[in-house]
Amino acid sequence: MDIDRLNHLLPVPSNLLQIPAVPTVASTPPTEINEPQIYFSLIIPTYNECKNIKTIVEKLSQLLDGSIPGNYELIVVDDNSPDRTWEVALSLMAEYPQLQVMRREDERGLSTAVIRGWQAARGEVLGVIDADLQHPPETLLQLLAEIQRGADLAAASRHVAEGGVSDWSVVRRFLSRGAQTVGLIILPGVVGRVSDPMSGYFMVRRSCIAGQTMNPAGYKILIEVLGRGNIRWIGEVGYVFQERKEGESKVTGKQYIEYLRHLFILRFARWPVGKFLRFGIVGFSGVFVNMGVLYVLRNSLHLELTRSLIIAAELAIISNFLWNDLWTFGDISKRQPGNRQRFKRLLKFNTICLMGLILNVLLVNLMFNVFGINEYLANLIAIVAVTLWNFWINMKLSWRVTEVD
Repeated sequence: MDIDRLNHLLPVPSNLLQIPAVPTVASTPPTEINEPQIYFSLIIPTYNECKNIKTIVEKLSQLLDGSIPGNYELIVVDDNSPDRTWEVALSLMAEYPQLQVMRREDERGLSTAVIRGWQAARGEVLGVIDADLQHPPETLLQLLAEIQRGADLAAASRHVAEGGVSDWSVVRRFLSRGAQTVGLIILPGVVGRVSDPMSGYFMVRRSCIAGQTMNPAGYKILIEVLGRGNIRWIGEVGYVFQERKEGESKVTGKQYIEYLRHLFILRFARWPVGKFLRFGIVGFSGVFVNMGVLYVLRNSLHLELTRSLIIAAELAIISNFLWNDLWTFGDISKRQPGNRQRFKRLLKFNTICLMGLILNVLLVNLMFNVFGINEYLANLIAIVAVTLWNFWINMKLSWRVTEVD
């Protein structure tokens, strides 16, 4: 490989996995590209695909030259393949002027390869397709049509009309559907938005993911984009997943483990951990308010027990509400000021806490009387469950902006 050809390799971005709002040169610090932005950038991540790369580049170029001539680019991102796929791709650049090649020597993984390619891309619309010809190139034009109709993201799907798989075994079909079902359980708000969340063939508007820090695990980049991007309108196009003609399949058991890990990463990233910790601290402080008030009412004012318990509990609830309104959900409360709105939040908070108390009693009785769990352990489990209940329902009902003064 001569030095002149090596100089044509795209530099590999080394900064955070963020897509810039405008194209940037892969350097530190990033600088704006002088070349004009184009409409479409398609990333082709590769590893040991030297037998397929020429065919896929040829087919994609023919299709896009006929659809958006001169307004697209193909970027091969190769993970330093032992079969020197990147070198074969470089040799095609003279024949295909829209082709660029990136060779990664210090990173591995399909998802990060796609993001690194997008970071170097100039397109308004960013896409990805496999190099192994299992994704039919012809479907690309239908995906582009969905974007041109106004979709934020267009995904090729095996599970809609005209979609399917060519020759999968029962085991592989079961694993694929099983993975999708697990995703629906762990991350329903993300996985449930598309019929084929395992698809690696899609395109998205740059503006929908610009500035978001990506943290993919494994090879399912679509889930990462759906989980972290600002995606409203999704278009889906059916396609038949083809069997590989050249090279070896890269689907392994390890990838299913990485898929599960990715789901949990996104699940916790979407969970407001900071607010939950503050809610827990406030709840813990309420215990001391409750016990202190109960002591004063019983030992100083000599009120009877039931009345003292009710007053102590209510004052603890009011204390918790005030701290949560000021601290835990202060960012939301500021957007809905005024005593009337605050009183409405207090009433909702009281109601939810009462429901939580009833739930606590029911759970303790169920675990102790039906399942024979130790009463103290049962109470601890119930407290954790009710805390989660109180936090989540209050966040959805008590602290949400419905009207602004």
